This record gives sequence, C-alpha cells and structure tokens, in this order.
Amino acid sequence: MLILGIDPGTATTGYGIVRKEGDRTVAIAFGAIVTSPKETPACRVKSIYDQVGKLMDTYHPDVLVTERLFFAKNETTAFSVGRTMGVVLLCAAQRGIEWVEYTPMQVKQAVVGYGGAEKKQMQYMVQRILKLDEPPKPDDVADALAVCICHAHSALLKSLAERTSRGSDK
Repeated sequence: MLILGIDPGTATTGYGIVRKEGDRTVAIAFGAIVTSPKETPACRVKSIYDQVGKLMDTYHPDVLVTERLFFAKNETTAFSVGRTMGVVLLCAAQRGIEWVEYTPMQVKQAVVGYGGAEKKQMQYMVQRILKLDEPPKPDDVADALAVCICHAHSALLKSLAERTSRGSDK
C-alpha cells in the first residue's frame, strides 16, 4: 500500500510518501512545498494544487492521509490551512484517491505510543521507524510522515482484526 501524507499550510505544506510492505514501513519520498508570501493567496493555493497533483500523478498513492485540523483561537490560520486542505482534497477526489484523517492524539499514539508526545519525540520516532539518517525537517514534513505511519499501523491492525473475526466465523 502506498500512503501519501500531507500536513497542509499556505507557507509550507509537508508531504510524505510511505510504502507499507507487510510489517515494513518504508519512506519513498518526502519534502515540503513552499510558497512565497509575496504571491497572492490564489497563486499560492494554485501552486500547492499543482505540486500535490504532480506528486499524486507521479507516485499514484492508494490513500491520502491527513491529521484532523484543530484551531482554538487563530481564525486567520484556520482559514488559510482550510484553503490548502480544500485543494489537496480536490486533487485526491479528481484522481479517485481515498482520504482518511486521524486526530493528533491518534497519530501520536501510533508513532510514539503516547497521545501527549512532544514534537521532538515525534521526530525521533519517525526517524527511527522509517530508518532515516536524520530527523525529517521542517516539522511539516515530520508531521506528514507521522500521519503516514499512523495509517500504516492502523491498516495493519484493521487487517489483523478482520482476519481474527473471519477465523471466529468458522
């Protein structure tokens, strides 16, 4: 299974592409889509749309995964990230790619084993799980890879649960 994780943002959108092969989770590609604050919001969103579309067309992921967005106070950031999320979902829908989202706590529990994990712990575990030479940077990239790992672990658990329930049906 090929998983595309996105951590949306107008200035920086992190992405990670991870392949789940049996019990192995392997990083295929990761990085950040960076837009200039000198561009209009419409141009920035179009740039993100074009680059995410290119990633999807190049790698043909089976699923798009994101972290559920939560904003307590900053309305401006929420709207900005929401626009980015919208174009990412449009890219996926146009290509028939399934979308799954996880809460921040689910991602932290899947990657670190603790729902209150801090950024440094997450980066360290992403590096370890994916056997990377160094922690992925910036944070947006680490977050995109973390949500990929969360989905890979969740898919494995779902598969095991389905096998167990089929076995009990006999």
